[in-house]
Amino acid sequence: MKYRKLGDSGLLVSEIGFGSWLTFTDPQRKQLAISCVHRALDLGINFLDTANVYGRGAAETVLGEALTGVKRESYVLATKLFFPMSSADRGLSREQIQKQLDASLQRLKVQYVDLYQCHRYDFETPLEETMEALTRAVTSGKVRYIGFSEWPLERIEAALELKNVARFVSSQPQYSLLHREPENGLLSLSAKTGISQVVWSPLAQGVLTGKYLPNSPAPAHSRAADPSMGAFLNPDWLAPAVLEAVQVVGQLAANAKLTLAQFALAWVLRQPNVTSAIVGASRPEQVNDNAAAAGAHVDPALFTEAERLLPSH
Repeated sequence: MKYRKLGDSGLLVSEIGFGSWLTFTDPQRKQLAISCVHRALDLGINFLDTANVYGRGAAETVLGEALTGVKRESYVLATKLFFPMSSADRGLSREQIQKQLDASLQRLKVQYVDLYQCHRYDFETPLEETMEALTRAVTSGKVRYIGFSEWPLERIEAALELKNVARFVSSQPQYSLLHREPENGLLSLSAKTGISQVVWSPLAQGVLTGKYLPNSPAPAHSRAADPSMGAFLNPDWLAPAVLEAVQVVGQLAANAKLTLAQFALAWVLRQPNVTSAIVGASRPEQVNDNAAAAGAHVDPALFTEAERLLPSH
């Protein structure tokens, strides 16, 4: 495994991170999820990402169980808040940051998280209140560093202009060969201000593994075949023309002696402002395949051709 520095922090983070969004909330698959965490740690993946809203606390609880007995200093633990946890609990107010942080720590069975992230921007709470509460969380020792996910550029800039508050060190955007929005200002702003990216959905919800074939039904047990998980998939990505292009990119990956998933992860990691590409897994073998993308050397011409074949959606 290879490691990169997370923004202007003291954290060294594995190039491949492990996420718990969709695969940690089914009670029947709990032991598989725990096995995946242990496999990730065995492979040198030290960046573990979750959120309070994943399964309304279920993912944090399973992750806390998986990490029981694991040396706390051996992994970098990240969680998030913003989305509703009940009809009354949502957003980034002072009260919510204090309440949701304590609840997350309890579920995760830890004294602190390394990275606490604002899952979206809260337009109903003054930015000053949010940043002051996050700063208090850092000075309390319950949080080491703070980050955000999918904030508007002008709100990021406004936060960075505030005095005497904790500074963001990370951004968690969606970024892949099929979704290149961070290239429209986020990467350049981040690079200038000591922020780096921990990317979600670098495999475009599994589309960039090549498992979905044009004009064919989705494989059983895949995200597209699952009514709840499939709801998060961009339908444009499943268009026959896109899936045909994905298969051609698979040939480019083979030329680089990589699987398509490894090639797609290496494409994200070609960007120096990306610290980690977060992947999920429903089986430990998938973690092995993804982890092998760390440190991959790919001819830039192959990436250029892949970008031509797969216009961003």
